[in-house]
Amino acid sequence: MAATDRSRRLRARAPAHVLVVEDEPALLQLIGRTLEVSGFTVRRAATATAAVVAVADQPPDLAVVDVMLPDGSGFDLIHRLRDVRPDLAVVLLTARDGVEDRLTGFAVGADDYVTKPFAVAELVARVNAVLRRSRPAEDVPEVLEVADLRLDDAAHVVTRGEQLIDLSPTEYRLLRHLMTHAGRVLSRAELLEHVWEYPDTAGAAVVEKFVSQLRRKVDVEDRPPLLHTVRGFGYVLRAP
Repeated sequence: MAATDRSRRLRARAPAHVLVVEDEPALLQLIGRTLEVSGFTVRRAATATAAVVAVADQPPDLAVVDVMLPDGSGFDLIHRLRDVRPDLAVVLLTARDGVEDRLTGFAVGADDYVTKPFAVAELVARVNAVLRRSRPAEDVPEVLEVADLRLDDAAHVVTRGEQLIDLSPTEYRLLRHLMTHAGRVLSRAELLEHVWEYPDTAGAAVVEKFVSQLRRKVDVEDRPPLLHTVRGFGYVLRAP
């Protein structure tokens, strides 16, 4: 599939398709489920051979690949996957964190590198970051709507039904990002990177504070809640 086809599909706001290649069954399921909860379409493979078949059958936007596989190296697999999908984005998983291993991964074309053990929320943030770098900037509509919540970006006005909502600049950016990705669970790390523009996990308390403030303003008493916490994953804005 050509890069232009991929970009068109992503701009159409179709869920990004991720292939996860990992030979540890429990970790494979954990990563796959976490990405699915975060709004991705996921296909799983436990071997390099299965991964090549999966890519040929349904080319993904990104592959999460373990370096050590039972039937080959993840480094070699990247070349095989790129033969089928030249513009495929890749995040490597490895238990080895040496500089040489990282350089090898980047030399064969990996877009990012995550060392085991890792927090699944961090992996989701890395996947989102790689996808953002590999796609053109999205054209966000001037008016965003989720249920009766409306954000007019041109007028910089937010309303819930007929009620005007007064937001600080940070609260506004946070709401805009949540509405742009309505229905998708967004991790604290991703919100830090996009709203505050620094990927600092120590800033999780900052995210929690602003989400709490935003919830008090958006989720008024006489209307169903829109802003939800997904324990262990992050936050999501969705219609009732």
